[in-house]
Amino acid sequence: MFTLTLDDISTIGQGMQRPECVLATKSGDLFCSDSRGGYNIVKPDGQSRFIKAIGAPDNFMPNGIALMPNRDVLAANLADSSGVWRIKPDGQASLFLDQADGVPLPPVNFVGLDTKGRIWISVSTCAVPRHPAFKKGPGDGFVAVYDQGVARIVTDGIAFTNEAIVDPTGEWLYVNETTGQSTARYAIRADASLGPRETVADYPPGTFPDGFTFDADGGILIVSVASNRIIHVDKHGKQSIVIEDADTDAVERLNAAFEQGEAVREMIEIGSKRKLRNIASIGFGGRDLQTVYMGSLSHDGIFAFRSPIKGAPLIHWGF
Repeated sequence: MFTLTLDDISTIGQGMQRPECVLATKSGDLFCSDSRGGYNIVKPDGQSRFIKAIGAPDNFMPNGIALMPNRDVLAANLADSSGVWRIKPDGQASLFLDQADGVPLPPVNFVGLDTKGRIWISVSTCAVPRHPAFKKGPGDGFVAVYDQGVARIVTDGIAFTNEAIVDPTGEWLYVNETTGQSTARYAIRADASLGPRETVADYPPGTFPDGFTFDADGGILIVSVASNRIIHVDKHGKQSIVIEDADTDAVERLNAAFEQGEAVREMIEIGSKRKLRNIASIGFGGRDLQTVYMGSLSHDGIFAFRSPIKGAPLIHWGF
């Protein structure tokens, strides 16, 4: 497996605020969320254009985003106003979904589209505010699916649900559990219900998985907040650290408090003091799907590096 140094990582785009989620397309355009209440489009030459959501709540905070075939953007609203919102290319926004199984959605972490047109929604915790859930132990996160006009919860009891993405085969839903320090997957049945949880990877101390993506060989790349780690997990489950940009002492203190059952809000803070600025999402792009892009919680641009392994094209790639 390959390794990187900080010198291998460049930046594209500028002037963004909390570009937590990044999606790459075949055209070279990058779409990334922005906590100012909208999203950015970054062109191949690095020029960034901010699209402000018009008609969304004043505290609208896009976190995870999904790109639709007509280039509308679905945004998971992490603010207390919650919901999944649809933003047209001209910025006009409308509420797409605010409940599952008839129950109002708490703040929404991530939203994704699959090849059958189903929308997958992840909620990290039912706690409002969310910070008390940044601790070790059983979680109350869940995943819902919007299918044929109906939203329903398909799995719950997750330890801080983060990104939830259908794999390139369309047969599995992969889910990162941040405080569970693991990646799991669930077989997707014909009716969009899920099979039993299967563990893909349990991560070492100091790894808190947030975003991830799939390579062309059946493996995944995940990023860890706080420790600014990129970890590759191959199709056999073997893990390799590609890079880490962390304050070792700070991560050790965080991990000690976490193991003692304390709520560690520092999880979303200490990584921001390093060059990688708390990386939170990752995706393959470039014409050959060998450029890797990363969003973060604290940088104003998108990080990028060249990879010796190729990515799998996800559904938004062709939009």
